[in-house]
Amino acid sequence: MVAALVQAAGDDPVMGAALSLSIPSQYRSLVQDAGNTCPEVTPNLLGALLTQESGFNPKARSPVGAEGVAQFMPSTWETHGIDGNGDGKRDVWNPEDAIPSAAKYLCDIAGDVKDVPGNAQNNMLAAYNAGSGAVKKYGGVPPYKETQNYVSTISALANTPAPTGGKKATTTQAATAIQIAAQMIGKPYSWGGGNAHGPSTGVCCSPNGHSGTNITGFDCSGLTLYAYAKAGISLPRTAAQQYAASEPVKPGEVQPGDLVFYGSSATSIHHVGIALGGGWIIDAPRPGTKVRIDPMDTMRDLFAVARPIAHHTKEI
Repeated sequence: MVAALVQAAGDDPVMGAALSLSIPSQYRSLVQDAGNTCPEVTPNLLGALLTQESGFNPKARSPVGAEGVAQFMPSTWETHGIDGNGDGKRDVWNPEDAIPSAAKYLCDIAGDVKDVPGNAQNNMLAAYNAGSGAVKKYGGVPPYKETQNYVSTISALANTPAPTGGKKATTTQAATAIQIAAQMIGKPYSWGGGNAHGPSTGVCCSPNGHSGTNITGFDCSGLTLYAYAKAGISLPRTAAQQYAASEPVKPGEVQPGDLVFYGSSATSIHHVGIALGGGWIIDAPRPGTKVRIDPMDTMRDLFAVARPIAHHTKEI
């Protein structure tokens, strides 16, 4: 069935973009990979944070003793630094260790402040700057001018629209994404699971309390991210972000490879699948299920079908 639907794909191009922020070329792949560590962290957000912290200077040292490209304090590095490049050493001065460590630390913080009301990413950034204790104490971003400026600056930078001059890929890439997704049929659903490299353990916890920490697999957007990554196309991590990076498609113009989104509005999108044609999608539906083929009307709140668009960026 999948092979037949892929064969039937038309000629309309499909492409996506995740890292639209200008990043030094030697660090782009590090930021792209580390920026998909957990749902709360995106490549753009991680790139914006590193831009703010050090301007991507791996030798940066602050007056208070913060070190390296991610500006870790020595005590924080001791507990949260990881060996990102697998050479047996944890080196705060090596971006191959420091950038993945920054992403993991952000994810750890996101889990620590997940019960604090307000915007989850803003709370995570505030905790990175001022500590989780301050965020919990004040029930959100604390009333520190430095921290409030830090959060607003990074958020604004991360959400800067990509420069114009987009280029669309061929249908071959859409077909590749479908084929890759089809190879994952039967993989278990994992909340927060899946990245550009394939299935992975997820995070805790879904709104209904389901944890992916002990399950290797995909959530819905993790599957689409992986499928398109194998086709040479980068997508943001969450379903809502993937919709924001895409161009809506009219009902009569849906083609295999388009992304199918579910939710009541653009900001409340909660699910995404890959269109196969003929009214079918490949998706990772929900906790307790596996990657499978579903009818497009598998959920009642189908919001839109969209085609991701890539944009050229100028490296600094």
